[in-house]
Amino acid sequence: MTFRASILTLYPEMFPGPLGHALAGRALEKGLWALEAVQIRDHALDKHRSVDDTPAGGGPGMVMRADVLARAIDAVSPPDDPRPRLLMTPRGAPLTQARVRALSEGPGAVILCGRFEGVDERIVAARDLEEICVGDVVLSGGEAAALLLLDACVRLIPGVMGKAESGTEESFSAGLLEYPQYTRPQLFEGEPIPDVLTSGDHARVARWRHGESLAVTRARRPDLLSGISPHDGTMKERE
Repeated sequence: MTFRASILTLYPEMFPGPLGHALAGRALEKGLWALEAVQIRDHALDKHRSVDDTPAGGGPGMVMRADVLARAIDAVSPPDDPRPRLLMTPRGAPLTQARVRALSEGPGAVILCGRFEGVDERIVAARDLEEICVGDVVLSGGEAAALLLLDACVRLIPGVMGKAESGTEESFSAGLLEYPQYTRPQLFEGEPIPDVLTSGDHARVARWRHGESLAVTRARRPDLLSGISPHDGTMKERE
């Protein structure tokens, strides 16, 4: 099963963008995943290819029309399409590594990129859109957020990364930020690589890395520690 992404956007020329290079680009060429960028204006209802209108109740800006968006979504995602339908929006649920992994293990996604003041609320329920936020920031549109989400998903598709464990021993995968990394030279501007990493003792290295992950997470993202046991630093069952 190939991971297949359909992007609904007013700027299809933004894709694949950075996803056409490096790991994701090579995987795209090999057919490990597929991407189509669909111009929403192609599904407009008038000769001017209008996709938006003034907000009901007044206010600044424009709102993307539900009827146009429904036509665009239905064109790429018929009722029997198993792929989740995502809306990139700052009011969505925060994107997590767990959600990324779940998406990467599925058939792909249909991703709607909002613009202007957002989309007509009725399309969210009418087409069962899952609202996703990539951070507490406001972007010009959903395209940059969609690129981020797809980059996170594609790298976890089997065969994309060189080593399978590369996708498991990294930030957020165990509920913690990743431990510090080092490589040659042994001494850089007076700072050596920690001795434990060159000891050859794999058990000591593992303990050190776990301890460093806990320390970094405690200092930078203490909110992530709500699911960590204070006794042994392992994940505990969330209620």
